[in-house]
Amino acid sequence: MPDPQVHPAVQRVVDAAARKGVRLDIHVFPEGTHTAEEAAAAVGAELGQIVKSLIFVGRAAGGGLAPVVCLVSGPNRVDLARLAAVTGEPEIRRATAAEVKDLTGYTIGGIPPIGHAPGVRVVMDPDLGRFQTVWAAAGISTAVFPVPPGTLRMLSNAHVAPICEVRRAADIEGVLAADPPLSA
Repeated sequence: MPDPQVHPAVQRVVDAAARKGVRLDIHVFPEGTHTAEEAAAAVGAELGQIVKSLIFVGRAAGGGLAPVVCLVSGPNRVDLARLAAVTGEPEIRRATAAEVKDLTGYTIGGIPPIGHAPGVRVVMDPDLGRFQTVWAAAGISTAVFPVPPGTLRMLSNAHVAPICEVRRAADIEGVLAADPPLSA
């Protein structure tokens, strides 16, 4: 595999940020960070600080597929009904792996929040704003970068909206009981 620092997919991400005056600090790992949990462990961050770039599709004006990039906090899951309401796409669905590659040029596990074709819609989970820094994929599964949520929003031209499932207090308590946070 070519050096991730100069991999064409990573370069697309770096160039997209540079066009907006932002220099990214790319971190490369020998092993992939395909899941949010793996990424959090690799960078030493909370799961909520990991940006999952998920691709959904609706119908384009000409009948083809129109991608929608959802930037979601690590533990959260997209609620299709909420996403449909936010985007005005009643038949929106999760893209297949082949559709992701065809529509974005990136593969699942390394999908970045930026570096997509002009006009691609991006919706950002407001939960990401709880952190000073979040971590996102940089175009391949072994590369990530830290970024403040406000900068991420600007770089991706994201619309911030509640697109995730609402977690009940009992669900959150159950997760905490099973895996209590580390004390300082």
